[in-house]
Amino acid sequence: MRFEIIDHTADIGIIAYGKDEKEVFATAAYAMFSLVAELEGVDNALCREIEVTADDKEALLVAWLNELLYLFDVEHVIFNGFEVINLEEHRLRANAYGEKFDPLRHVLKTQVKAATYHMLKVEKGDGFRAQIIFDV
Repeated sequence: MRFEIIDHTADIGIIAYGKDEKEVFATAAYAMFSLVAELEGVDNALCREIEVTADDKEALLVAWLNELLYLFDVEHVIFNGFEVINLEEHRLRANAYGEKFDPLRHVLKTQVKAATYHMLKVEKGDGFRAQIIFDV
């Protein structure tokens, strides 16, 4: 998965790349969790089916990432695999794979509070790219 981390005043961001929008949404989720924890050694022991809706693709990206953060905060699941099954203008359906957080095995890195709309972009060029800033 291809992404880069970008610095932002008091926050952190990513730029995710993909051959299509589905891959960009999956890469953005992986990049976000790579900020949260060391992902090596995280097993795909469980799967959560996720469906979100929003007004447009940018808002859909924020809703997707914030739903994943919600599951991390509430169910204490670290995700490291993402399969976007269906992506439309206003709806996303995907599977997220991971396991329950285990403080003896998993190393947390950054407390990501939320995906934001600040400097948010989902663009088509040579492939697709998404830029998103996270509140930390």
